[in-house]
Amino acid sequence: ESSAASDVYKRQGFVGSFLLDTLEDTQAKLTLATRSEQVHFMTKLFFIREINENTEWTQGLLSQDVVIHCAARAHIMNEEVADPLTAYRQVNVDGTLNLARQAADAAVKRFIYISSIKVNGESTSGNVPFVEKDIAKPLDPYGVSKYEAEEGLKKIAADTGMEVVIIRPPLVYGSGVKANFLNLLKLANTSLPLPLGMVNNKRSMVYVENLIDFIVKCIDHPAAANQTFFISDNHDLSLTGLLRLIRNSMNKPARLIPMPVFFFKLAGLIFRQQDVVDRLVGDLQVDSSKAMSLLDWKPPYTVEQGIQATVDSFLKNKK
Repeated sequence: ESSAASDVYKRQGFVGSFLLDTLEDTQAKLTLATRSEQVHFMTKLFFIREINENTEWTQGLLSQDVVIHCAARAHIMNEEVADPLTAYRQVNVDGTLNLARQAADAAVKRFIYISSIKVNGESTSGNVPFVEKDIAKPLDPYGVSKYEAEEGLKKIAADTGMEVVIIRPPLVYGSGVKANFLNLLKLANTSLPLPLGMVNNKRSMVYVENLIDFIVKCIDHPAAANQTFFISDNHDLSLTGLLRLIRNSMNKPARLIPMPVFFFKLAGLIFRQQDVVDRLVGDLQVDSSKAMSLLDWKPPYTVEQGIQATVDSFLKNKK
C-alpha cells in the first residue's frame, strides 16, 4: 500500500502522473493527493487546496504504509515574488514537514521525498561528479528550501522511527517535459543552424521512466531506509551531443556550427545572464553508483530511448 502525493502544484504532475500510472498497474491500494479534478478509477482521491504548514492530511493517510512526496514549488528562472525564499519555504519546507509529521503520527512506515540536485549546487565544472557524501551547497532559494526539507525529514525520522528515503535527481525529461528542455526541443525542431557545435560539457539527466523505476524500487527495498540517492541515466551528455541526439530523433540533420564556448560566456557577462549560460555550457554530473550497488538497480531505459520517447511525444503534441 502506498500514497502518491502528485506534483500538481506547478508542473501539472509531470513526475507524479508517470508514478501514478506505474503504481496503478501494480494493483496497489493508492491514495492520490491532488488539487485537480482528474479521475482515476483505481485510485482514491484526496483533494487539497494548497500545501503549507496548515494542510490537513489525516484522511488521506489512513491505512497507508508509504508516502511518496513529489509535490513542490518548482524552481523558477525569472522569479517574480518579492521574497522567493519565504515562498519556497512555505511549500517545500513547512508543507513537506507538516505532511511528514502527520504521516509519522498515522504510522506510515516509509516517506520517500523527491528532492533536487540543487541541494549540492549548480555546477561540477572542474570537479568530479557529485556523490551523496558531499557537503550540501545550495546556491538559490529553491535549493535551500529542498535542503532544509531534507534536514527536517531526517530529524523526524530520528524522532519517530519512520523511514525516510531522499532522492536527488538532476534534470528530469520525458514525454510532456516543460521549461528549458521544452524550449530546447522547440529550437531543435527548427531548420536553423545552431552555433553549439563545440559545447563539450558534461551534464547528467534522468529519463522520467528511469526515475519512476527507482522510486518504485525504494518503496519496499530494506536497504533504501534512511538513505539519500543520486539518480541519472548513467550516460552524461554534452549540449552538443544532446542536440545531435534530439535532431537525429527528429530525423533532422544536426546543423551545429562550431563556435568557441568563450563567446557564450562573454555574451552572458555582457547581458548579465551568466547563470543561464553556465547551465548551457557548464558541467553538472552526479554519480549514481550508490543506487546501483546498494539497491542492485540499473536504468531500464537508455538515454537514446528516453530522448526518442520525449521527441515523439513533443512532435505528436505539436501536431
